[in-house]
Amino acid sequence: MGFADQRFDVNLSILFTELPLLERPAAAAAAGFTAVELWWPWAGSPTPERSELDALQGAIEDAGVRLTGLNFYAGQLPGPDRGALSVPGEESERFRANIDVAAGFAHALGCTALNALYGNRVDGVDPAEQDALALENLVLAARAADRIGAILLIEALNAPESPLYPLVSAPAAVDVVDRVNRATGLGNARFLMDLYHLARNGEDLPAVIDRYAGRTGHAQIADNPGRGAPGTGSLPLEDLLDRLRKAGYDGWVGLEYKPGDRPSAEAFGWLPR
Repeated sequence: MGFADQRFDVNLSILFTELPLLERPAAAAAAGFTAVELWWPWAGSPTPERSELDALQGAIEDAGVRLTGLNFYAGQLPGPDRGALSVPGEESERFRANIDVAAGFAHALGCTALNALYGNRVDGVDPAEQDALALENLVLAARAADRIGAILLIEALNAPESPLYPLVSAPAAVDVVDRVNRATGLGNARFLMDLYHLARNGEDLPAVIDRYAGRTGHAQIADNPGRGAPGTGSLPLEDLLDRLRKAGYDGWVGLEYKPGDRPSAEAFGWLPR
């Protein structure tokens, strides 16, 4: 097995960012990729103008790549935010306003995986209040995903980089997955297994894979330390992805790493052609 046996897509919100957004799908295609994923591309707007949505849809279609994953609105990302859905007030409202917009955009491109970042803890707000709000919003998101035949992804981040984010372990994220599925009865909430974040948390990656592969709806990779391409750190990513495949996961693997001090097109030398 090995890297050659995986289906890789490239995250256009962390790679090819030296290019304007509308040029990135074609650049990914030129680099040999057939699929891409995105964080919510309009960090300042959960409901961008129709013309902006149409332009990005056209760029993806014209490039001949498939959109395999899309984040719901998550606040300023990259930046200080780690999601909006558990943040009371305006941010939660912005998330709700985005749900149908993101689902509609995903549906237009045949995208069947929507990622909902939980959001940071807020000073002065009871965590239980945030968790109750999160469940309400995740239920709405899961139902919207179900309407377009998609899954809802719940991601664990890492505590060193996201100290205010409450889901910083695989069990914590999967617990939210279970609560959403119980609340909706739809069963379409799934775990997003990002091996970089789990490694930064010091988790036993083989054990996480063995325990949660069957609950995983999407996987992402970057090497650790540094969040660079495979081979720039110490993670045995080839072995870990083999283990994930043998454990039953046969979905896409998102490349969510930093290209370093080089053009993104030069950051794929590790990848078998």
